[in-house]
Amino acid sequence: MAKDWNNRIAKSESEGSSALSRAVLGRATAEAEQILADAQAKAERLRQEAHERAQGERKAILERALREADQIRKQAVITAQLQAQTMRLQRREGLLNQVFEEAHRKLASVQQWSNYRQIAEQLIREAVMSLNSDPIRISADAKTRSLLPETALAALAKDLKVQLEIGPELEHGTGIIAETTDGRQRYDNTLEIRLNRRWETIRAPVYRLLIGEHGS
Repeated sequence: MAKDWNNRIAKSESEGSSALSRAVLGRATAEAEQILADAQAKAERLRQEAHERAQGERKAILERALREADQIRKQAVITAQLQAQTMRLQRREGLLNQVFEEAHRKLASVQQWSNYRQIAEQLIREAVMSLNSDPIRISADAKTRSLLPETALAALAKDLKVQLEIGPELEHGTGIIAETTDGRQRYDNTLEIRLNRRWETIRAPVYRLLIGEHGS
């Protein structure tokens, strides 16, 4: 009888131990599964955040690249415009220089004009009025000098109310140079110097004429 009781107690204890073991194991398994599920959820969340961050970075990189490309394009356009403007200015200067040099070469031919004596007298008048002094010495190139004999100078002197005297022949230039007899004042009124003085003011009209005749 006692033996049976002991067996039942042992059996009951064994069954209770097994049940407890199963309960502990089940709880441990559930907790492990929950931990795994949480870890997977966290990993998925981190993966999604990383993906979104990467997408944002790619978008920012793309936008920056597009801005840089647009800036490069604008800079290229500006550079091309500046180069084109420079080429136009160089072409303009080249044309004007050609005209200026050709005009200089042809100045001497003015002396062949039928009215050159009147031109020479006008050159003297302008020089005398600019100096506003008395007496004045007039130097001229050989051709101009030959057209201004003493009688012509005397008539000019009387008209201008100054004393004029002939100076040395010019070695360079076409026209006349006037100076005070003390050498303190001098007025170069040769055709070459006159062209130089006026060139800056006639450059624009000359260029417009060239464009009108020959295109841009």
